Amino acid sequence: MSNVNIKQMPKKINKILIANRGEIAIRILRAASELNFTTVSVYTHEDRFSPHRYKADEAYQIGTEDEPLKPYLDIEELIETAKLHSVDAIHPGYGFLSENVQFARRCREEGIIFVGPAPEVMEQLGDKVQAKQNAIDAGIPVIPDSKEPLDSLEIAEREAQRIGFPMMIKAASGGGGRGMRIIREADELATAYTDARNEAAKAFGDDTVFLEKYLDSPKHIEVQILGDNYGNLVHLYERDCSVQRRFQKVIEVAPSATLKQETRDKLYEYALKITKHVNYSNAGTVEFLVDSDENIYFIEVNPRVQVEHTITEEITGIDIVRSQIHIANGCKLSDPEISIQSQADISIRGFAVQCRITTEDPTENFKPDFGTIIAYRSAGGFGIRLDVGGAY
Repeated sequence: MSNVNIKQMPKKINKILIANRGEIAIRILRAASELNFTTVSVYTHEDRFSPHRYKADEAYQIGTEDEPLKPYLDIEELIETAKLHSVDAIHPGYGFLSENVQFARRCREEGIIFVGPAPEVMEQLGDKVQAKQNAIDAGIPVIPDSKEPLDSLEIAEREAQRIGFPMMIKAASGGGGRGMRIIREADELATAYTDARNEAAKAFGDDTVFLEKYLDSPKHIEVQILGDNYGNLVHLYERDCSVQRRFQKVIEVAPSATLKQETRDKLYEYALKITKHVNYSNAGTVEFLVDSDENIYFIEVNPRVQVEHTITEEITGIDIVRSQIHIANGCKLSDPEISIQSQADISIRGFAVQCRITTEDPTENFKPDFGTIIAYRSAGGFGIRLDVGGAY
């Protein structure tokens, strides 16, 4: 078992800052407002008209006018803003600093509650390389990957020869498809290595990458985990995220419609096994690949809320974001605020599907793009949930 101690509970939350933008910032603001907390948004000059600025009780600009995104990665400015405005807690959302161990540690050092796992847990799971070692230690099957730190192209070439093509290069920090490339031939490695490191550095402030064997056309299945600071852990079943483009999930379904029950049970077992191994707390997602024979391979743990948390909320009736805040505020899963006495209390009702709507250019192979929205009609009707955040 891990030597990580269950973190001591800090002060209670009265005022919470959301260190993010767009849809997830609005989602967190809604949850915090429902709990009657004072809410604080931060925004860059580029985002000065973004809806998340106006949804909060207070909002403060960060960075200079020529920095559209970089300020959201500025740990010290975020900490200083929180201290200046008497903030008790910071919710990082997803992306940006949500998996940054140093950010979680600085929050603790300044007496600010970080809504997420303890820094020690993030060190073991947020880093994809260390997470795979923890999976191996917990007896969970993994995909063959690089063993040496890829500090140079020469080391990457040596490790690639050992693993064999095709393979993937992936960012050790973060997720969402950033810092990820498929490499099918040896002559593609140098470009992929440079591009992946640069992209990872820009997205997560960390250019560490690793290689792993690539499986063609597997199912991408993830299990939602929820744990408190007292050793209680449950799963909220699985999501099928196999429909992807450019390593970005496009359509997610909860639960999976095609897996055998035996495979599902094994996925739940593995997800709880690795998170218990490190004394995990708060919300997290354990991701797996499942091949055509339904063999399971661990990929990673995302120690944060996921974009697709919405469909798990819909099938279980559990508000994951509110639960995150309650857990950070010292609640047990069994307390009235969350009301999960045991795994048996969690059941599935039907299916939910999430579709991500983004701007793309169909004349350029659907490359991500931007432009002016000239017409918009919201989906509506029974069973429709709309989470919006980035159009203005």
